[in-house]
Amino acid sequence: MSTVEKRVKSRWDYAAYAAIPADGKRHEIIDGDHFVNPAPNLYHQEVSRHIQFQLYTQIELADLGKVINAPVDLQLSDHDIVQPDLVIVTRARKHIMTPIKIKGVPDLVVEILSPSNPRHDLETKRKLYENAGIPEYWIVSPDDHQVFQLVLQGDRYTESVETTAITMKVAPQATVDLTRVW
Repeated sequence: MSTVEKRVKSRWDYAAYAAIPADGKRHEIIDGDHFVNPAPNLYHQEVSRHIQFQLYTQIELADLGKVINAPVDLQLSDHDIVQPDLVIVTRARKHIMTPIKIKGVPDLVVEILSPSNPRHDLETKRKLYENAGIPEYWIVSPDDHQVFQLVLQGDRYTESVETTAITMKVAPQATVDLTRVW
C-alpha cells in the first residue's frame, strides 16, 4: 500500500492532496473527504473573468490586496483544501499567501455555481467557509443572474441577494456591476 493510499484510508491531508496527478478536474478536500468536480464550462469561466476584472481594477491595481483566480489551493486546515473560483486577500492578510498556496482565512471567497453540482457550493462549502470564519462569501448564480452575499456576523452568515450590483461588506468595499457580468 502506498503512502498516499494509507493517508486516504484515514483522512486526506495536504500531502495526499498534493500527490493527486493532474487530470484536468478540480479536487478538493473538505473535512478529510475527497471531492472531484469536472472543469467548469465556458460560461462559468466568462462570469468569473468579468467579476475578477472588476475586483482586480479596484483592489489589485489600487495596491489594496490580491485577486486570485482558480485554480489556486486555499488551505483552511490540515484536512480542508479547496479551489474557489476567486479569492481576495487584502494587504492586511497578505501573510497567508505562500509561493504555492493560500494558507489561512482570506477576506472574500467567490464561488460560481456549476450545473453539475450546485449543492457543493450552496451547502458543503458554505458550512466550511462559515466554520473557518471567512468574513464574506459570494455564491454566484449565472443562470439566475444573481449573487448570494453571505457576511459573517458572529459565527454565522447573514444572507442577502443582489441582482444589479454587489459591494463587499469588508474592506476595501469594492463594487461589482452585475449588469456587466452576465
